[in-house]
Amino acid sequence: MSEHTALGLDPAARAAVDHVLRTTRAVRRRLDLDRPVPREIVLECLRLAVQAPTASNAQDWRWLVVTDPDKRAKLAELYAASGAGYLAAARERATDPQTVRVYASALALTETLHRVPVHVIPCIERRVDGAPEIVVASAYGSILPATWSFLLALRARGLGSVWTTLHLARAAEAAELLGIPDGVTQVALLPVAYTVGADFRPATRPPVEQITYWDTWGAT
Repeated sequence: MSEHTALGLDPAARAAVDHVLRTTRAVRRRLDLDRPVPREIVLECLRLAVQAPTASNAQDWRWLVVTDPDKRAKLAELYAASGAGYLAAARERATDPQTVRVYASALALTETLHRVPVHVIPCIERRVDGAPEIVVASAYGSILPATWSFLLALRARGLGSVWTTLHLARAAEAAELLGIPDGVTQVALLPVAYTVGADFRPATRPPVEQITYWDTWGAT
């Protein structure tokens, strides 16, 4: 047994995992709006998602998968009504080219969201309105790892998505549309589709040495 195998995955498997971690991007423009996404693929990714670690063994995540065209169209309306004006203004204010592209891409999604074949709304089967920070952090401590695992699983199968929250400004309307009970918290809306191409690359990020502190805040 090699040292690498004893310490973790073998080098080939680790390289594959690292590649998925490095290249899972927020995909908005490169979603294939015409290719259907099989139900079993979504379920396969969710089966992996719920294997993520949970906070306090709180397995209260719930997943609402929306494929009905009329409901997707209505969710897209809520999304655009909540965010199109904000995104357009933010794009105009931005000066950094990368930030401009991000806002432009997010704005473009307001025009195509209704055509994305699957919308997934991760939920928590509880409310934490006004709760202390420790309670809120614990409540989100299961759904956030699971949702990221879902996004990674999508990437590994040639699909993409992006974490969006703009529809939450009209969460009550979305809940009424989808029959979500009052005691449930919607966390995000994930538009899911196959990607156009698969040549996603690592993003530009600051060196971790500059943003990682040791023992004391600011000590690099």
